[in-house]
Amino acid sequence: MELVVTKVKTKEEVALLAQLASDIWTEYFVCIISNEQIDYMLGKYQSVQAITVQIDEQGYEYYLLNVNNKNIGYLGINQEEGKLFLSKFYIQKEHRGMGYASRAMAFLVDLCQDRRLVSIWLTVNRNNNAAIAVYEKKGFRTIRTQVADIGNGFVMDDYVMEKEINLPAGIPGL
Repeated sequence: MELVVTKVKTKEEVALLAQLASDIWTEYFVCIISNEQIDYMLGKYQSVQAITVQIDEQGYEYYLLNVNNKNIGYLGINQEEGKLFLSKFYIQKEHRGMGYASRAMAFLVDLCQDRRLVSIWLTVNRNNNAAIAVYEKKGFRTIRTQVADIGNGFVMDDYVMEKEINLPAGIPGL
């Protein structure tokens, strides 16, 4: 089945994205972080208001991942200093392991090549073994660890991972 990647532009799409985030995070992260931290992070980073501010004021772009007219996941990115920050990359449980992550990653690599960005970097919870394995399979390597205080007594204890992008010959990165 074909994966369609669509840029989030409307208020309605932001609302769909926030609901999708809530559904995926509540299902996925319960084994990694507490329900209290999930709720806090959803409110702070993936609510309609938070996503709107990220898009309108902070330069983030969000993309819905769609198969057969059904949103199955999403990406959140921010271009910074010649690199692409992959802030969010989530796929619903029933659609994992079907090749959609590979297709979404190919979309991101193409985007980087078009924009002459030299790498994709991300943060991933150090206990998120499944995601770490996927990222390593996709060519990411761990470059450091970081602990970020996100408020309310919570921290994000992460690996920072990066994937270099091969730019077309003769066209240097900016």
